[in-house]
Amino acid sequence: MPHLDLNKKQLVFKIVYFGPGMSGKTTNLLFIHKKIFDKYKGDMIILDTEEERTLFFDFFPVSLGSVQGFSLKIHLYTIPGQVFYEASRRIILEGADGIVFVADSHIDRLDDNIEMYKRMIANLDSFGVDLESFPIVLQYNKRDYDEIIPLGKIEEVLELSDDLLVTESVATSGMGVMRTLQLISKEVIRNFQLD
Repeated sequence: MPHLDLNKKQLVFKIVYFGPGMSGKTTNLLFIHKKIFDKYKGDMIILDTEEERTLFFDFFPVSLGSVQGFSLKIHLYTIPGQVFYEASRRIILEGADGIVFVADSHIDRLDDNIEMYKRMIANLDSFGVDLESFPIVLQYNKRDYDEIIPLGKIEEVLELSDDLLVTESVATSGMGVMRTLQLISKEVIRNFQLD
């Protein structure tokens, strides 16, 4: 559920970029932050320790307008992808309004993607999230590799709904990054308007 700021007449949505370590979550956010005009975005906050890195920034999605007289603001987060940071991931994931699952497309990373997707779903379930309607976009990142996971393979293995939104990207070049953000933003707002 988005945060409602009555004083500023703002709806604040939280979108989390989730996925295995080194899948491109950080690269996605760095590209987005670089592309958004300064007047519409906040500073990038990087919580970087020897063990983990988490990024955060907020922005005003001008092209999405307003909802019921409230301006929109979106907070974007990444999670640490390494398996042993479960507690950090849970804290960041709690209260999310939508998720971009960033899958590493290299063929050798299929099991890592599957394991992390299952962990994400288990966390959402433990928070009491309605998994049928919760906004998720599956982003197959690193599509410039030679040996890649075929589109549809992750959905097939996990038996995911045909309704799941799926994108392809190469976050290092920005290909597909803004499209993914646009899709998840629209889904988050649509889901809120249906409630």
